[in-house]
Amino acid sequence: MNVCARILLCLYACSAAAQVHVAVIAHRGEHLHHPENTLPAYQAAIDAGADFIEVDVRTTSDGELVMMHDATVDSQTNGKGPVKEMTFRQIRTLDVHGGTVPTFDEVLELAHGKIGIYVDSKQVSAADMIAAVERHGMQDRIVVYGGYQYLKDVYRLRPRIKIMPESVSAAFCRKLIDEFHPKVIAFGAGDFKDEIIALAKDAKADIYVDRFGDADTPALWQDAIDRGATGIQTNKPAELVAYLRSRGSHQ
Repeated sequence: MNVCARILLCLYACSAAAQVHVAVIAHRGEHLHHPENTLPAYQAAIDAGADFIEVDVRTTSDGELVMMHDATVDSQTNGKGPVKEMTFRQIRTLDVHGGTVPTFDEVLELAHGKIGIYVDSKQVSAADMIAAVERHGMQDRIVVYGGYQYLKDVYRLRPRIKIMPESVSAAFCRKLIDEFHPKVIAFGAGDFKDEIIALAKDAKADIYVDRFGDADTPALWQDAIDRGATGIQTNKPAELVAYLRSRGSHQ
């Protein structure tokens, strides 16, 4: 290969690398300016151009799937008590900064055709979660995060749905890859380590990493990308979208 051909190949490779799309995951929606896990927060994430909204799904005492991060309603609403001990009617009467606690069905309806959903399965059966997703034809637009046994249940029921296990450690990541062949693996701040990242890359899995708090900055977004992240979960979706677009890494 002559010198000119080598230069052209290098330029093509650099251009292709710059065009890699990095997914923007809005943690609990755009919740720095809207109440978390509410329809306005999710709509704001859509408006910002995010690829996914992260939603926390729990089940009421009468079987309704609702959005709530904590096990109780205490911190997000004007009420008190565990979600699993309250009826949907009770939860629906609570105030969330002038709004209401949305259902998973409402979020799926809002998201359909507009954005993907990163399902953080806090307290919901695999069967109920899948049924809701399929009612809205969203099974190809979700990634499902949860504990090992929960994801095993999802994989058994619907192997085509993208489950997203937490990497945890190199040994556990190898186990996950051998058992589930996941298309995406989640990384928190504690397990975003080169040895585990290499395993995910070898498995050709997408790498979604959390960047919260002091790590939710352009410098550490870029560090994550340089080390292999193909998706970033952030509290600043609009800012991350703008940053990625300025670098040709987001459409």
